[in-house]
Amino acid sequence: MTIGSVVQVLESFAPPALQENYDNAGLLTGHPALACTGILCCLDATEAVLDEAIAKQCNLVVAHHPIIFSGLKKINGSNYIERVVIKAIKHDVALYAIHTNLDNVIEGVNAQIAAKLGLVNLKILAPKEGLLEKLFFFVPAEAADEVLNALFAAGGGAIGNYTECSFRVSGKGTFLPGAKANPYSGSIGTRHEGEELKIELLYPAHLRTKMVAVLKQNHPYEEVAYELIAVKNPHQEIGAGISGELPEAMDAIDFLEKLKTSFGLSVVKHTALLGKKIKKVSVCGGAGSFLIKNAINSGSDIYITSDIKYHEFFDADGQIIIADIGHYESEQFTIDLLYGILREKFLNFAVLKTTVNTNPVKYL
Repeated sequence: MTIGSVVQVLESFAPPALQENYDNAGLLTGHPALACTGILCCLDATEAVLDEAIAKQCNLVVAHHPIIFSGLKKINGSNYIERVVIKAIKHDVALYAIHTNLDNVIEGVNAQIAAKLGLVNLKILAPKEGLLEKLFFFVPAEAADEVLNALFAAGGGAIGNYTECSFRVSGKGTFLPGAKANPYSGSIGTRHEGEELKIELLYPAHLRTKMVAVLKQNHPYEEVAYELIAVKNPHQEIGAGISGELPEAMDAIDFLEKLKTSFGLSVVKHTALLGKKIKKVSVCGGAGSFLIKNAINSGSDIYITSDIKYHEFFDADGQIIIADIGHYESEQFTIDLLYGILREKFLNFAVLKTTVNTNPVKYL
């Protein structure tokens, strides 16, 4: 059991390629080859959390927020970030962050918020573009299923709630094997014509290298004819925020009370109620003002997020209720998500949830 094997599980759930370009998710300290003695899941890798990890003999802290977000020019312990890094290295504790990549998957941070509110029919609020590619390849009919099954197993052919999606057409292929060739069919020096299938399937762009390798490993041809095409379609399961629906519409004031109870809130900052019931709900864990327009355009009755500035509340413009529940409060159940992902894979291993409340904001 190595730190790398834990990282592999986390990154199969939320690939690093899905993080925003300003982010710093990944292994921040420690080496993947080191043996793992235990895992502590948290939102923030603070000094108190690190002390807890050391006391509980966990040499891997998995946090949502990266403790190292921008470049460090000095590491002399002058602030909490430097002190955490120094202590982690001194005690051989690996720090791993899984941040906006976990925000951007449909089963990630926002799904936890949606689950607490009982939302159904979940959809990504702002699907990302440029994350899909299409693979075209040519293969003899008798080898098609073997190659396709391998590509499906590698992550290709998934579209929403459907898997093993592909399309094929038949035709004739020609090739002339050279003197050094080792042809699957035909003879050296003679042009060969044979029945082939042209097959196409979608795959996530970050799997490109893996898909090509799997294709070549399982294809019978010595030289595989294939083509990779960028697809502009938005990826409907990757992106920011989530919208969903309540099973039954609720009065706005009752829904806000439900929100307070579900998230243990003492207060909810919100815009004016609009005199109608709440049915469709949009959510975004953490700072989500950038999705206000998306929430309105989705037809949502309320948008739940945090870190809304004064003038941004005006953007509700009488079209939606904006509810700011606090950054920590909106993401608090991410700890349960991380714990669940790891506990499922490492049933007989020490996977723990922090007992430290790292929320820096207090309410009187």
